[in-house]
Amino acid sequence: MSYFFTSESVSEGHPDKVSDQISDALLDNFLAQDPNSKVACETLVTTGLTVLSGEVKTEAYVDVQNVAREVIRKIGYIKSEYQFDADSCGVISAIHEQSSDIRQGVTEGEGLNKEQGAGDQGMMFGYATNETENLMPLALDISHKILIELADIRKKGVEMTYLRPDSKSQVTLEYNDDHTPKRITDIVVSTQHDDFADEKPMQEQIEKDVRELLIPKIKSQLSEKNAALFGTEKYHVNPTGKFVIGGPHGDAGLTGRKIIVDSYGGMGRHGGGAFSGKDPSKVDRSACYMCRYVAKNLVAAGLADRCEVQIAYAIGVCQPLSIMVDTFETNKIPEEKIEKILNSHFDMKPASIVSHLDLKRPIFKKTAGYGHFGRNEPEFTWEKTDKADALRKAAGL
Repeated sequence: MSYFFTSESVSEGHPDKVSDQISDALLDNFLAQDPNSKVACETLVTTGLTVLSGEVKTEAYVDVQNVAREVIRKIGYIKSEYQFDADSCGVISAIHEQSSDIRQGVTEGEGLNKEQGAGDQGMMFGYATNETENLMPLALDISHKILIELADIRKKGVEMTYLRPDSKSQVTLEYNDDHTPKRITDIVVSTQHDDFADEKPMQEQIEKDVRELLIPKIKSQLSEKNAALFGTEKYHVNPTGKFVIGGPHGDAGLTGRKIIVDSYGGMGRHGGGAFSGKDPSKVDRSACYMCRYVAKNLVAAGLADRCEVQIAYAIGVCQPLSIMVDTFETNKIPEEKIEKILNSHFDMKPASIVSHLDLKRPIFKKTAGYGHFGRNEPEFTWEKTDKADALRKAAGL
């Protein structure tokens, strides 16, 4: 029986993503000076105001107000008419020192366990599927591409010159009985814009530009097989009619409120912990990256067409409490054997994850827009498939 599945994305100018980028920019600045910094930063943005909060233990000095303003400026909030701009918004910092009770659990040689333990309890997931070249779910991949391209158009300032920073996208796919994509049925694009005409002509112009300028650029980035899924889709462009009031003036933003956009668009499960603003001692972040690394390598090796890896920790304890592999009946060898291969090829202790993925670097702001996974950039070490050959050999394939 065929079925439908939908994923969404939001742009770098969405209020929640503004908050995520500020939190991760703060983290990067701390790590650049002190790679052992312990950071948990949260950001709130609203009309004319940015509030920074959280806990930090570091030897670094960071001008947090300036960091926040530079992020806001780079995104494109530079006009007073937006009611939120880099130069005039207030920036309040309530960042304070990290709890020593938490810190001793993630510092080697301190606490009850002498090895570096997990920064918190919880369960984390990683997912991969072979329906795209980057082994990501297709609906989410297209949703991200739409907004990356839209932001690029906005920043170049040649086409669609009415664009403002805030935007969202959503893609619905119909799947065949065998769980392969059949066609794209619906595409939603909501983009903030200047008030350049009456409402109906504005909406018609924006929809025309989305269809004729934006979507052809997206299709050109897809494989021939996935580009062929276009053709019968219905478009919903600014379906309320207008979207002039947006950004933090239209909706308050908070760090960590777009965890499904950040991960797998709902196609893979999520443990509930957000990523942005957290240093790599927090397994909410680093273990999710590692689970993606494991799942992607297992799929790249051909051990399964789809794969999800779950891991769980107790705070202060280095050994995982559990590791589980689910291949959704697409496995080429028994799942029990896949789990044994995983355990023999990947060290899932928190310190080993940080070391193997080289996470004590100022690389995180880039992750805070357009997803933490599926990115072919050198900072995204968890996207490498360097274990695939060894896994394939171990599986006897």
